[in-house]
Amino acid sequence: MSQPGPASRSSGWWRLADALALAPVSGVVPAAVTVRTTDVLVIGTGIAGLTAALHCSRDRDVTVVTKGRLSQTNTWYAQGGIAGAVGEHDSIESHVADTLEVGQGLCDEAVVRAVAGEAPEALESLLGFGVRFDLAESGGVALAREGGHSLPRVLHSGDRTGAAIQQALTATLLERSRIPVLEHRFLAELLTRADGTCAGALVFDTVRGVYEVYLAGAVVLATGGAGGVFRVTTNPPEATGDGVAAAWRAGVEVADLEFVQFHPTALGHEAAPRFLVSEALRGEGAYLKDCDGRRFMVGVHPLAELAPRDVVSREIERVMKRCGSPHVWLDARHLGEAHLRARFPNIWAACSEAGYDLSRDLVPVAPAAHYFVGGVRCDVDGRSSMPGLYVSGEVAASGLHGANRLASNSLLEGLVFSRRIARALDADGIGVAPDADSSMLSKVFMASSGSSASGIVESITLDELHDLAAAGLGMTRTARGLAGVEARLGEFTHVAVSCSKADAAGEVKRRELVNLACVAGLVARAAAMRTESRGCHSRLDFPSRDDSRWRGHLVFTYGRETRFVAVTGEED
Repeated sequence: MSQPGPASRSSGWWRLADALALAPVSGVVPAAVTVRTTDVLVIGTGIAGLTAALHCSRDRDVTVVTKGRLSQTNTWYAQGGIAGAVGEHDSIESHVADTLEVGQGLCDEAVVRAVAGEAPEALESLLGFGVRFDLAESGGVALAREGGHSLPRVLHSGDRTGAAIQQALTATLLERSRIPVLEHRFLAELLTRADGTCAGALVFDTVRGVYEVYLAGAVVLATGGAGGVFRVTTNPPEATGDGVAAAWRAGVEVADLEFVQFHPTALGHEAAPRFLVSEALRGEGAYLKDCDGRRFMVGVHPLAELAPRDVVSREIERVMKRCGSPHVWLDARHLGEAHLRARFPNIWAACSEAGYDLSRDLVPVAPAAHYFVGGVRCDVDGRSSMPGLYVSGEVAASGLHGANRLASNSLLEGLVFSRRIARALDADGIGVAPDADSSMLSKVFMASSGSSASGIVESITLDELHDLAAAGLGMTRTARGLAGVEARLGEFTHVAVSCSKADAAGEVKRRELVNLACVAGLVARAAAMRTESRGCHSRLDFPSRDDSRWRGHLVFTYGRETRFVAVTGEED
C-alpha cells in the first residue's frame, strides 16, 4: 500500500510535511527560546489530560500546557454521560459485547475488555475527585440508556456531564499548586532525540507570541480531536487536529482516520459549534420524525431511535434528502414539561433560546461532525510507536471504538487510558526530567534570522477547506469526492519558524489551517483506500462491508509505506 498524500515527493503535500519535520539546526536551541524541563509534559486539559496530570503527579514532576483556557476542551461540551457496568443487572461482559457490536469488527477486544473491566473502579475515582452523578429515587446512581447500549449503563451529571467532570478535576489540579498549568500554549511540534525517542515539545505562547521548548522524560498527548475539519460540527473551535498532525509529522504511527463519527441530533440552527441535543433525550423516550410526522427509525433497526450513531445519522441523511429538508424533527412533547426541565435543563435552555419549547414543539435536528475515532495509534497502556510519547482520549486510535464509537465510551476511554499511562511510566522506567543540555536533540526547529513565521504560504482558506470536507469527507463518500480533496490539499507549503516575535493570532490561525489540511488529507487518503462501508465510514460506490479484505486498520507513518494491520494482528 502506498504512502498517504500525492505520489510525488516534490508536491506541495510533501513540502508541507518536510518543512514541518523540523530539520536539525546544529543540535542547538537558539538562545532566544525559553527551555523548560519536566518529568512529564501533559498537553491538553480535557478528561484525558487532567486525569493523566493528577495520576502522574503522585511521584513525578508534571507540567500541563493547554491551547486555550483550561475549560476550552471537548470534555466541557460533552452533554452525554460516561458509560460503565455499575448497575445491578449489568455486567462487564454486556458492556464488552455492546462495544464490539457497535465497533463493526474492528475493535481490539483486549482493549475493550481492559476499558470495560476498569470502568467501575475508574468511575469510583471520579467520585473521589468530587464529581457528583445523578441519583435515582432509590438513592443509588441513576443510569440512562443511550444509542447502541442494550440496557441503561450511562452515568450523568445533569445534562452537562463533561462540564461537571472538567470542573471537579480542574479544581483538584489547581489545589495541587506544585503542578504548573500553563494556558495559551499551542503545540507546534513534537521533539525527538537522536535515538528516535520523544524528547518533549515545541510550544507557541499565544499571548507573548514566542516559542518555548519543553524537554520531558515523557509526553502525554491529550489534545482532543479534529472536528474543525468540518464547518458543521459539535466541537469547539480549538479542535483542529493539532496532536494528530504533530505526531504524524514526527514520524509517529496514526491509524483509522477514515472513521469520523457524526452525531445524529445537533440542533438545526446556524450557531457554531452546533448545539448537541443529547442522545440521552432519545434514551428517555424522544422520537425522531420525518416531514410527514412519522417515526422513521422503527423498522430500520431493532433499537429504533437508539440504534448505533452511524445507523441513525445515515437514515436521517436519507430522510432529509427524501423530504428535501435540512433537518428532521425530534419529538419529546410526550415526556412533559416538568420532566424535561428537571432532567435536561441545559438542553431546555438552548432550545428555548433558539425559539423552541421542548414540551410543545417539534425540534429540528440534523447530523454534525462529532468525534474522530482514529488518531495516534497506541497500545492498551497508551504507548505510541515513539518511545516516551503516550496518548489518551480522542487524539488516540486505541482500538476501543473499532469502526464506530459506542455512545458515552469516549469520556471513559480518556479516564481509563490516562490512569493506565501513569502505571505504564513506572513499568517503562521513564518519565524523569532530562538534562537541560539541548545538544541531545536531533530535531529542534528551523530557525531563520531573516524570516518570520508569517511567511507561511496559504493556498487555501478555511472556508474552502470546509467546502472540500463537506463535498468529499461527509457521512457518505465517493471516489470522485475523495480524489478532489486529495488533489486540492496537495498544494500546501510551509516555511521555517522564526525565533523572532510573531503575530500571535496570525501564527495560530496559520498553524491550525496547516493542521486541519494535514488531517483532512489523511482522512481523504484513508477513506479512498478503504473500498467498503463499515461503521461510520460509508462509500456510496462500495456500499457493503467486506471482511475478506478490510477487517483491519490502515496505519500511516510519514515517509513510509502505508500498512494494513489485520484485527488478528497479522500484517498484510
